[in-house]
Amino acid sequence: MGIDHATFRAAMARFPGAVTIITARHGAERRGITATAVCSVSAEPPSLLACVNRKTGTCAAIRETGTFNVNLLPDPASPLAMRFAGADGVTGEDKFAEGDWVEDERGLPLLGEALIGFSCDVSEMLEAGSHTVFIGEIMQIRISEGAPLVYGQSRFHRLEPL
Repeated sequence: MGIDHATFRAAMARFPGAVTIITARHGAERRGITATAVCSVSAEPPSLLACVNRKTGTCAAIRETGTFNVNLLPDPASPLAMRFAGADGVTGEDKFAEGDWVEDERGLPLLGEALIGFSCDVSEMLEAGSHTVFIGEIMQIRISEGAPLVYGQSRFHRLEPL
């Protein structure tokens, strides 16, 4: 008995996640995508996982270079999240025309207003359906204050304490 695509998507829409932009650099070109499939793996060594669609240039850049950044978006960044999700049809380097993009110490794209910027080296890769799961050993962390952007029930939300 299989699960149909629509049922799976409806269920996952109810599973909230922090909104990130995963970035990489391949030569002079920056690549990036919006993702909620990011989570911690281990504190020893500090590592996280990021699931990236294999059809994207971002996935190809990470595979080629073995490095990537994860930028946790702040609450007001939903337009930027939509841009990097491809909602406005902009692709590749052109996505970076919006947002306060800088380079981290390793030359990878880092969003200046990101709440957290993780700079990672790929330690493992696993193929899973349409995606590659990258396990990234965290080499640098930049932390700022603010509330994160969250996505659930097919829309953006802000986190508020109970």
